[in-house]
Amino acid sequence: MKIGKLPASLLERLLAQIDIKDPRVLLGPRVGEDAAIIDYGDRVLVAKSDPVTFATEHIGWYAVQVNANDVACTGAIPRWFVATVLLPTSFTEEEIETLFAQLRKACADLKVTLIGGHTEVTRDLAHPIVVGCMLGETEKGKTVTTGGAQDGDSILVTKGIALEGTALLARDAAPTLKEAGVREETIARAQELLFSPGISVVKEALLAVSSCQVHSMHDPTEGGLATGLWEVAQAAGVGLAVEEGSIPILLDRGQVWKTSIREIRK
Repeated sequence: MKIGKLPASLLERLLAQIDIKDPRVLLGPRVGEDAAIIDYGDRVLVAKSDPVTFATEHIGWYAVQVNANDVACTGAIPRWFVATVLLPTSFTEEEIETLFAQLRKACADLKVTLIGGHTEVTRDLAHPIVVGCMLGETEKGKTVTTGGAQDGDSILVTKGIALEGTALLARDAAPTLKEAGVREETIARAQELLFSPGISVVKEALLAVSSCQVHSMHDPTEGGLATGLWEVAQAAGVGLAVEEGSIPILLDRGQVWKTSIREIRK
Protein backbone atom coordinates (compact mmCIF):
# COMPACT_ATOMS: atom_id res chain seq x y z
CA MET A 1 0.00 0.00 0.00
CA LYS A 2 1.11 3.57 -0.65
CA ILE A 3 1.90 5.85 2.26
CA GLY A 4 -1.02 8.08 3.20
CA LYS A 5 -4.76 7.64 3.46
CA LEU A 6 -6.37 4.36 2.41
CA PRO A 7 -7.90 4.34 -1.07
CA ALA A 8 -11.41 5.75 -0.83
CA SER A 9 -13.00 2.62 -2.29
CA LEU A 10 -11.31 0.38 0.29
CA LEU A 11 -12.15 2.69 3.17
CA GLU A 12 -15.78 2.93 2.07
CA ARG A 13 -16.00 -0.87 1.92
CA LEU A 14 -14.49 -1.24 5.40
CA LEU A 15 -16.73 1.38 6.97
CA ALA A 16 -19.83 -0.17 5.40
CA GLN A 17 -19.17 -3.31 7.44
CA ILE A 18 -19.55 -1.46 10.75
CA ASP A 19 -22.97 -2.12 12.26
CA ILE A 20 -23.91 0.60 14.75
CA LYS A 21 -26.87 -0.42 16.92
CA ASP A 22 -26.57 2.34 19.51
CA PRO A 23 -29.28 4.94 18.68
CA ARG A 24 -27.31 7.63 20.53
CA VAL A 25 -24.68 7.61 17.78
CA LEU A 26 -25.93 10.45 15.59
CA LEU A 27 -22.99 10.30 13.21
CA GLY A 28 -20.68 7.33 12.87
CA PRO A 29 -17.76 6.57 10.54
CA ARG A 30 -18.27 7.67 6.93
CA VAL A 31 -15.98 8.68 4.09
CA GLY A 32 -15.44 12.42 4.33
CA GLU A 33 -16.59 12.74 7.93
CA ASP A 34 -13.78 13.33 10.43
CA ALA A 35 -15.60 13.14 13.78
CA ALA A 36 -18.32 11.13 15.49
CA ILE A 37 -21.36 12.76 17.11
CA ILE A 38 -23.06 11.19 20.16
CA ASP A 39 -26.39 12.20 21.74
CA TYR A 40 -26.07 13.38 25.35
CA GLY A 41 -29.59 14.72 25.92
CA ASP A 42 -29.70 18.46 25.34
CA ARG A 43 -25.97 18.34 24.43
CA VAL A 44 -23.95 16.30 21.97
CA LEU A 45 -20.47 14.90 22.42
CA VAL A 46 -18.12 15.10 19.43
CA ALA A 47 -15.19 12.67 19.31
CA LYS A 48 -12.17 12.77 17.00
CA SER A 49 -8.96 10.73 16.80
CA ASP A 50 -5.99 11.62 14.60
CA PRO A 51 -2.28 10.71 14.74
CA VAL A 52 0.82 12.67 13.82
CA THR A 53 3.12 10.10 12.25
CA PHE A 54 5.70 12.25 10.47
CA ALA A 55 8.78 13.76 12.06
CA THR A 56 8.25 17.34 13.22
CA GLU A 57 9.85 19.38 15.98
CA HIS A 58 6.37 20.58 17.02
CA ILE A 59 4.69 17.17 17.10
CA GLY A 60 2.95 17.69 20.46
CA TRP A 61 1.54 21.07 19.47
CA TYR A 62 0.60 19.73 16.04
CA ALA A 63 -1.37 16.76 17.41
CA VAL A 64 -3.61 19.06 19.43
CA GLN A 65 -4.26 21.39 16.48
CA VAL A 66 -5.31 18.78 13.91
CA ASN A 67 -7.70 17.10 16.33
CA ALA A 68 -9.18 20.38 17.56
CA ASN A 69 -9.75 21.49 13.96
CA ASP A 70 -11.93 18.51 13.14
CA VAL A 71 -14.01 18.92 16.31
CA ALA A 72 -14.50 22.63 15.64
CA CYS A 73 -15.58 21.88 12.07
CA THR A 74 -18.65 20.15 13.51
CA GLY A 75 -19.56 23.39 15.26
CA ALA A 76 -18.52 21.96 18.64
CA ILE A 77 -16.09 23.53 21.11
CA PRO A 78 -12.98 21.38 21.74
CA ARG A 79 -12.90 20.57 25.48
CA TRP A 80 -10.82 17.52 26.40
CA PHE A 81 -7.74 15.88 24.91
CA VAL A 82 -6.23 12.40 25.35
CA ALA A 83 -2.76 11.70 23.95
CA THR A 84 -1.00 8.41 23.25
CA VAL A 85 2.71 9.13 22.88
CA LEU A 86 4.95 6.46 21.34
CA LEU A 87 8.67 7.24 21.62
CA PRO A 88 11.79 5.79 19.97
CA THR A 89 14.58 4.44 22.17
CA SER A 90 16.81 7.29 20.98
CA PHE A 91 14.57 9.95 22.54
CA THR A 92 16.09 11.81 25.49
CA GLU A 93 14.41 13.04 28.67
CA GLU A 94 14.88 16.61 27.48
CA GLU A 95 13.09 15.85 24.21
CA ILE A 96 10.25 14.19 26.13
CA GLU A 97 9.94 17.27 28.35
CA THR A 98 9.74 19.45 25.24
CA LEU A 99 7.04 17.28 23.68
CA PHE A 100 4.90 17.38 26.82
CA ALA A 101 5.40 21.13 27.12
CA GLN A 102 4.01 21.45 23.58
CA LEU A 103 0.96 19.38 24.50
CA ARG A 104 0.31 21.49 27.59
CA LYS A 105 0.73 24.83 25.82
CA ALA A 106 -1.38 23.89 22.80
CA CYS A 107 -4.20 22.72 25.08
CA ALA A 108 -3.93 25.83 27.25
CA ASP A 109 -4.05 28.14 24.21
CA LEU A 110 -7.28 26.48 23.05
CA LYS A 111 -8.72 26.22 26.59
CA VAL A 112 -8.68 22.43 26.24
CA THR A 113 -8.04 20.17 29.24
CA LEU A 114 -5.43 17.43 28.81
CA ILE A 115 -7.17 14.62 30.69
CA GLY A 116 -4.90 11.62 30.13
CA GLY A 117 -3.47 9.14 27.68
CA HIS A 118 -0.55 6.75 27.48
CA THR A 119 3.23 7.04 27.04
CA GLU A 120 5.57 4.30 25.88
CA VAL A 121 9.09 3.83 24.56
CA THR A 122 8.90 1.21 21.84
CA ARG A 123 11.12 -0.57 19.33
CA ASP A 124 11.60 0.14 15.62
CA LEU A 125 10.51 3.79 15.67
CA ALA A 126 12.62 6.33 13.82
CA HIS A 127 10.76 9.27 15.42
CA PRO A 128 7.93 9.85 17.92
CA ILE A 129 4.28 9.25 17.07
CA VAL A 130 1.46 11.06 18.86
CA VAL A 131 -2.09 9.74 18.56
CA GLY A 132 -4.61 12.27 19.81
CA CYS A 133 -8.27 12.01 20.74
CA MET A 134 -10.18 15.27 21.10
CA LEU A 135 -13.61 15.50 22.68
CA GLY A 136 -15.89 18.49 22.27
CA GLU A 137 -19.48 19.49 22.92
CA THR A 138 -22.25 21.72 21.68
CA GLU A 139 -26.01 22.06 21.91
CA LYS A 140 -28.12 19.38 20.30
CA GLY A 141 -29.29 20.35 16.81
CA LYS A 142 -26.40 22.75 16.22
CA THR A 143 -23.81 20.36 14.81
CA VAL A 144 -22.45 20.64 11.29
CA THR A 145 -21.33 17.70 9.15
CA THR A 146 -19.20 17.47 6.03
CA GLY A 147 -22.09 15.72 4.31
CA GLY A 148 -24.48 18.59 5.01
CA ALA A 149 -23.42 20.62 1.96
CA GLN A 150 -26.40 21.62 -0.20
CA ASP A 151 -27.07 22.73 -3.76
CA GLY A 152 -26.43 26.47 -4.02
CA ASP A 153 -24.16 26.77 -0.99
CA SER A 154 -21.16 29.07 -1.30
CA ILE A 155 -17.65 27.70 -0.74
CA LEU A 156 -15.44 29.77 1.55
CA VAL A 157 -11.73 29.08 2.09
CA THR A 158 -10.07 30.82 5.04
CA LYS A 159 -6.45 32.02 5.24
CA GLY A 160 -5.05 30.43 2.08
CA ILE A 161 -3.96 27.07 0.71
CA ALA A 162 -0.88 24.91 1.26
CA LEU A 163 -0.04 26.46 4.64
CA GLU A 164 0.68 23.13 6.30
CA GLY A 165 2.66 21.52 3.50
CA THR A 166 4.68 24.66 2.77
CA ALA A 167 5.58 25.16 6.44
CA LEU A 168 6.61 21.55 6.99
CA LEU A 169 8.75 21.46 3.86
CA ALA A 170 10.43 24.71 4.86
CA ARG A 171 11.16 23.34 8.32
CA ASP A 172 12.26 19.83 7.36
CA ALA A 173 14.14 20.64 4.15
CA ALA A 174 15.59 24.09 4.79
CA PRO A 175 19.19 23.14 3.81
CA THR A 176 18.02 21.59 0.55
CA LEU A 177 15.91 24.65 -0.27
CA LYS A 178 18.88 26.96 0.37
CA GLU A 179 21.07 24.87 -1.93
CA ALA A 180 18.37 25.14 -4.60
CA GLY A 181 18.55 28.93 -4.41
CA VAL A 182 15.51 29.75 -2.30
CA ARG A 183 16.09 32.94 -0.31
CA GLU A 184 16.55 32.56 3.46
CA GLU A 185 13.82 35.14 4.18
CA THR A 186 11.41 33.16 1.99
CA ILE A 187 12.20 29.95 3.89
CA ALA A 188 11.78 31.73 7.24
CA ARG A 189 8.41 33.16 6.15
CA ALA A 190 7.27 29.73 4.96
CA GLN A 191 8.30 28.17 8.27
CA GLU A 192 6.14 30.64 10.18
CA LEU A 193 3.03 29.79 8.16
CA LEU A 194 2.49 26.99 10.68
CA PHE A 195 1.65 29.67 13.27
CA SER A 196 0.90 32.80 11.21
CA PRO A 197 -1.70 32.75 9.80
CA GLY A 198 -1.50 29.21 11.25
CA ILE A 199 -3.10 25.85 10.59
CA SER A 200 -5.70 26.16 13.34
CA VAL A 201 -9.24 26.80 12.09
CA VAL A 202 -10.93 26.63 15.51
CA LYS A 203 -11.67 30.36 15.74
CA GLU A 204 -12.90 30.57 12.15
CA ALA A 205 -15.14 27.52 12.46
CA LEU A 206 -16.77 28.64 15.71
CA LEU A 207 -17.17 32.18 14.38
CA ALA A 208 -18.88 30.85 11.27
CA VAL A 209 -21.47 28.78 13.12
CA SER A 210 -22.23 31.63 15.52
CA SER A 211 -22.63 34.21 12.74
CA CYS A 212 -24.54 32.58 9.88
CA GLN A 213 -26.16 29.39 8.62
CA VAL A 214 -23.52 26.80 7.85
CA HIS A 215 -24.40 23.47 6.23
CA SER A 216 -20.93 21.92 5.94
CA MET A 217 -17.37 22.49 7.16
CA HIS A 218 -14.17 20.56 6.56
CA ASP A 219 -10.55 20.95 7.65
CA PRO A 220 -8.12 20.58 4.71
CA THR A 221 -4.97 19.93 6.78
CA GLU A 222 -3.25 16.63 5.93
CA GLY A 223 -5.16 16.25 2.66
CA GLY A 224 -5.00 19.72 1.15
CA LEU A 225 -7.69 21.70 -0.64
CA ALA A 226 -8.31 19.17 -3.43
CA THR A 227 -8.82 16.27 -1.01
CA GLY A 228 -10.96 18.40 1.29
CA LEU A 229 -13.25 19.47 -1.55
CA TRP A 230 -13.49 15.90 -2.83
CA GLU A 231 -14.47 14.67 0.64
CA VAL A 232 -17.19 17.32 0.91
CA ALA A 233 -18.57 16.30 -2.49
CA GLN A 234 -18.36 12.59 -1.65
CA ALA A 235 -20.01 12.93 1.76
CA ALA A 236 -22.79 15.23 0.54
CA GLY A 237 -23.39 13.68 -2.89
CA VAL A 238 -22.97 17.01 -4.67
CA GLY A 239 -20.74 18.53 -7.31
CA LEU A 240 -18.55 21.57 -6.71
CA ALA A 241 -17.88 24.45 -9.12
CA VAL A 242 -14.47 25.93 -8.28
CA GLU A 243 -12.57 28.49 -10.34
CA GLU A 244 -8.79 28.23 -10.08
CA GLY A 245 -8.37 31.99 -10.05
CA SER A 246 -10.55 32.33 -6.97
CA ILE A 247 -8.39 30.09 -4.77
CA PRO A 248 -6.58 32.16 -2.10
CA ILE A 249 -2.80 31.85 -2.38
CA LEU A 250 -0.47 33.69 -0.01
CA LEU A 251 2.27 35.59 -1.77
CA ASP A 252 5.94 35.55 -0.79
CA ARG A 253 6.12 39.06 0.61
CA GLY A 254 2.75 39.40 2.27
CA GLN A 255 -0.60 37.91 3.10
CA VAL A 256 -2.37 38.71 -0.15
CA TRP A 257 -5.21 36.57 -1.37
CA LYS A 258 -8.21 36.66 -3.65
CA THR A 259 -11.88 36.25 -2.73
CA SER A 260 -12.69 32.54 -2.83
CA ILE A 261 -16.44 32.09 -2.86
CA ARG A 262 -18.06 29.88 -5.45
CA GLU A 263 -20.97 27.52 -5.23
CA ILE A 264 -21.97 23.90 -4.83
CA ARG A 265 -24.01 22.34 -7.58
CA LYS A 266 -25.80 19.08 -8.04
